[in-house]
Amino acid sequence: MIELRITSCKLRINMDFSAALPTFVITLREGVEAALVVGTVLALLKKTHQSQFNSQVYAGIGVGIVLSVLIGILFTWLIKFLGAINPEYTAVVQPTLEGVFSLLAIALLSWMLIWMTKQARLLKTTLVGAVSEALMPNSNSSWGIFSLILVAVVREGFETVLFIAANFQSGLIPVIGALLGLIGASLIGVLLFQWGVKINIRQFFQVMGILLVLIVSGLVVSSLKHFDQSVANLSLITGSTTDICFFYDRLSEVHACILGPLVWNTAQILPEKQFPGIILKSLLGYKDHLYLIQAIAYLVFLFSVGGLYLATLVDRTSADMSKTS
Repeated sequence: MIELRITSCKLRINMDFSAALPTFVITLREGVEAALVVGTVLALLKKTHQSQFNSQVYAGIGVGIVLSVLIGILFTWLIKFLGAINPEYTAVVQPTLEGVFSLLAIALLSWMLIWMTKQARLLKTTLVGAVSEALMPNSNSSWGIFSLILVAVVREGFETVLFIAANFQSGLIPVIGALLGLIGASLIGVLLFQWGVKINIRQFFQVMGILLVLIVSGLVVSSLKHFDQSVANLSLITGSTTDICFFYDRLSEVHACILGPLVWNTAQILPEKQFPGIILKSLLGYKDHLYLIQAIAYLVFLFSVGGLYLATLVDRTSADMSKTS
């Protein structure tokens, strides 16, 4: 009995830890982007002898974090509200919302990853222009600096909130991962701008970018599973399994409702709920049961978005080499 409890406790710790990993990686990366904006703006204010606006920078950070938290609370309330409208269909509504939030997170994180990689070398130039415009005599300097920081923080916070909403079945653990990521990003910002520590920020973003592509690829697989669960539950409620589930009693004996036949089963070799499978699930999107549509979607996303990201890295490296030569 004691050994059983210890094993159960270890499994719970592993599961909790794995749920925090993806949000930690995402918040760390997005938080460092925001920290670069904040640090650059503070440095520009100091250089132009306008440090009296530092309070607007810190206010923008605080309000941005609060707004991100409120957006997360709003999403949680929306999920509970929609699920309570018709309790009979809660088993359909909840996985559907998980799938929808997953698709939104996939789209936003993928676009921001590629767009920010392209714009990275123009970040300082853009910020210099924005700060200079905000400090013009005829402008409301306080509001300009505040809104610049607010938008940067809320943008990064919204991406993290969307990802957490797409995985809200894991409870508060992803939030803890997000908080740890935020602390890590803050420490990196302090090391860079306060203590002058040299960090290869380009390599950091490259590694984080590759991890993000893999995490979002796994989110593609999970989103499809959410929609499959929703449709399967709907078919059970309405009693129309053969009409709604396209793969019911078709193609193979082992199949999902709308995801096709099972093409991967490694549950006995590398279960996704035990170490190290649980880590692979969190960071690489590993599944010990994978269906045909999931496998196709994973590979299509990985090679398309991952290919675009790698191409962007190559283009940026080539542009930087041409400047130095």
